[in-house]
Parts: sequence; structure tokens; C-alpha cells
Amino acid sequence: MLYMILATDVDDSTALRQEHRPAHLARLEQMKADGRLLLAGPTPYPEQEGVSGSLIVAEFETLDAAEEWASQDPFALNGIYTEVLIKPFRVTLEK
Repeated sequence: MLYMILATDVDDSTALRQEHRPAHLARLEQMKADGRLLLAGPTPYPEQEGVSGSLIVAEFETLDAAEEWASQDPFALNGIYTEVLIKPFRVTLEK
């Protein structure tokens, strides 16, 4: 099943994001190679520099598996994310 992971960053997360981005992207690249990643990217502020968080939509066996995966993300482990919301996701329309 697909799950969406919507994470909210701490204020002024840019430096921390840059530091931990390679490890964060490596996990996403592995998920992509495994055929489980639908999409992933930051949620930029509309009128200023920086981002407010991240959105990931990927396939997981269970909600528990999605929660476990998200909890081990370098952004979560290094204090970048202040909140993580995980919900099942269903694609209804595509581009």
C-alpha cells in the first residue's frame, strides 16, 4: 500500500538539511531502486528561501513499516523534523 509521509522541519533548517542531505537522499535512492518510491521532495516556502518540510509517497507493507522507515530517516534522527504525519495514500489522478 502507498503511504504519504509529510514531515515538518524545525525553523531555520537549511544548514542541518545540507549536512544530512546526502544520507537522506541515499535512502530515497535505494527505495527508488527497489521500485517503492512514487515521489519525494521538499515543501518550499512560497515567498521566501528555505523549506518547511518534506513529502514522500512510497509503498510499504504496513503503517508500522512506514513509521519505522520514517523514524530512521537522517532528517528525523538529526532533529530536522519536528513532526511527521503518515497516512495511507491512493492515487486517483495522475499528470
